Amino acid sequence: MATRTDTRSPAPHLADSHDLIRVHGARVNNLKDVSIEIPKRRLTVFTGVSGSGKSSLVFSTIAAESQRLINETYSAFVQGFMPTLARPEVDVLEGLTTVISVDQQRMGADPRSTVGTATDVNAMLRILFSRLGKPHIGPPSAYAFNVPSVRASGAITVERGARKAVKATFSRTGGMCPHCEGRGTVSDIDLTQLYDNSKSLNEGALTIPGYSMDGWYGRIFRGCGFFDPDKPIRKYTKKELHDLLHREPTKIKVEGINLTYAGLIPTIQKSFLSKDVDAMQPHIRAFVERATTFTVCPECDGTRLSEGARTSKIKKVSIADACAMQISDLAEWIRGLKEPSVAPLLAALLQTLDSFVEIGLGYLSLDRPAGTLSGGEAQRVKMIRHLGSSLTDVTYVFDEPTTGLHPHDIQRMNRLLLRLRDKGNTVLVVEHKPEVIAIADHVVDLGPGAGTAGGTVCFEGTVDGLRSGGTITGRHFDDRASLKETVREPTGALEIRGATTHNLRGVDVDIPLGVLTVVTGVAGSGKSSLVHGSIPTGDGVVSIDQGPIRGSRRSNPATYTGLLDPIRKAFAKANGVKPALFSANSEGACPTCNGAGVIYTDLAMMAGVATTCEDCEGKRFQPAVLEYRLGGRDISEVLAMSVAEAEEFFGAGEARTPAAHKILDRLADVGLGYLTLGQPLTTLSGGERQRLKLATHMAEKGGVYILDEPTAGLHLADVEQLLGLLDRLVDSGKSVIVVEHHQAVMAHADWIVDLGPGAGHDGGRIVFEGTPAALVADRPTLTGEHLAAYVGG
Repeated sequence: MATRTDTRSPAPHLADSHDLIRVHGARVNNLKDVSIEIPKRRLTVFTGVSGSGKSSLVFSTIAAESQRLINETYSAFVQGFMPTLARPEVDVLEGLTTVISVDQQRMGADPRSTVGTATDVNAMLRILFSRLGKPHIGPPSAYAFNVPSVRASGAITVERGARKAVKATFSRTGGMCPHCEGRGTVSDIDLTQLYDNSKSLNEGALTIPGYSMDGWYGRIFRGCGFFDPDKPIRKYTKKELHDLLHREPTKIKVEGINLTYAGLIPTIQKSFLSKDVDAMQPHIRAFVERATTFTVCPECDGTRLSEGARTSKIKKVSIADACAMQISDLAEWIRGLKEPSVAPLLAALLQTLDSFVEIGLGYLSLDRPAGTLSGGEAQRVKMIRHLGSSLTDVTYVFDEPTTGLHPHDIQRMNRLLLRLRDKGNTVLVVEHKPEVIAIADHVVDLGPGAGTAGGTVCFEGTVDGLRSGGTITGRHFDDRASLKETVREPTGALEIRGATTHNLRGVDVDIPLGVLTVVTGVAGSGKSSLVHGSIPTGDGVVSIDQGPIRGSRRSNPATYTGLLDPIRKAFAKANGVKPALFSANSEGACPTCNGAGVIYTDLAMMAGVATTCEDCEGKRFQPAVLEYRLGGRDISEVLAMSVAEAEEFFGAGEARTPAAHKILDRLADVGLGYLTLGQPLTTLSGGERQRLKLATHMAEKGGVYILDEPTAGLHLADVEQLLGLLDRLVDSGKSVIVVEHHQAVMAHADWIVDLGPGAGHDGGRIVFEGTPAALVADRPTLTGEHLAAYVGG
């Protein structure tokens, strides 16, 4: 056996010298020739004010180039089916590893997508029940609410010498409820919203958008011969009413043309109800919401499963019961199953469920629809699959992983980020919270401002170096809001009695009016359930959450806030033409891209790809429209301005437009001065969307404002501006209720309502009501302890 006698440490191997990710000359979006070196196998935090270029550097440059290079490793055949990703605008990118992006994009709103299906826990549970469930009903597919049961029979021809026909049957047992098709709810149509039964069809009885008797529908209804178009609908016979509403598609001939007639309900279900409601035009969406009601499926009681799947049980628990349990309880139930035949499966299942609890999502249930998760929850669910991964030397990229987390939960998140790093991975985090910046091995601070005023690296180095570096982030790093010396006196109270939404346990609470009230508590304690579930909107209540803004990728801040109307009128007046020319969705649009500025290629099951329109070069308008100017600028140049630039432009001089200036003032007020007017809404973060809604709603006559985590995505320096805005709202006579985790907002409140003590069924109770000073003095809750540490109490 050979023995080694050389005891000296060997020289470093050349392969170990590649320990940096080098970026040189990055110019994506607002980045100005950025060059940095990021250490591998370390935790690097990217910080800076909102819009300073953090996401452009991390996601649009480093992550995008890694993805492009990985795609190039596939065969030419496979690449033919994949989108051709453009190379980011950067001179040199060296030392890249495989990037796994964990962003805050909400999960798809498909009704059949749940927390269980998104994390593969459902797949493991189905295997478990197919092995141990009594009575045994079939393979794992028999427990899947996405798989329908199929039975077929027929003849197949077998060619062996002479042809021979063989009778064959095929069956597949699925777990889908046949009544609701695995959705858990059934839709019902309110007939009174489809027609006015006192009128005849010719008198305009139909109230469905687009169903006019002047067009094709009128010719079909008059020519089909199934009913009298001049008779009021209430006088129809049973058969006539059935033909109007429910008749199956039938071939008919009208004025010598072959057409198909179908009843109103199958037609509406096909043309309206099968589509995504959020993608519809506003008037059609309003009709669908008015005419349809969704009720729990009476056959499966909302479990989405067939009768067989509901009756097969392990220790008196069906798969529907298991999916409805709180995940922390389900983990305990799995621990109690001692079955050697499925021991490896139980171990894998338990590891995943424990990851949910560890990451602070133990309060969810597996049957929770994925579309109802907040951006922060969706991001943490995506993290689950990476926690137990055996991959190392991977680059993980996170976009504000602390969104929606209580200070108590942030410590837990920090431990997870460090665990990923300690496995030998590079962890890149875009973050504003000082608690996360503090654990970084390396900090990159971008700025100094937002939009065109940002895009440069202001600081690179350690956390201690950042503190003394003199940048905006460094100066505000140790900022701590102090408790108010005096709090406002309430002018009344909003009474909530017996609230039981989700996990609330018959909560009684009086929320004071005329003051700034903060509702807080750990993630999953019932804050949103209390505020959004118990305070009805309307009647002077303006509720602003972080839900996606309804609108297509053509929508932008100018169209959403109504700012484009005064701008179009100002252009039209200055040039003596009609306003429609200055809309990219109307007459002035570039004919090639229809005013979108980009051409979208839909690749079916793969991510679509967008390429800049070559004819208008992304400007969205016809060349003739760009000849018209206002204050020396054309319409595309105005839409490319930031809110701050436009505020100055429309505030004085030839382009002075008071109506536009008023809207721009409100946008700047909520900290969105860096957004460009024409930026697609689909590219905004959750916090930006919420502040855009706030700016829009500030013009309303609401008396009570409800905000859901308005500090999401806000830099330390911007939080002060937000507090000033909340104060102005309260001082103008409004009542402001904020669901919030940020200690600066808690310290600034007049009144605090703290829910808990834990999450899920461990929460749902009021654990403290009172002033911030009382909460700090007594420290009766987790929130009290963290707030006291924050203000140095």
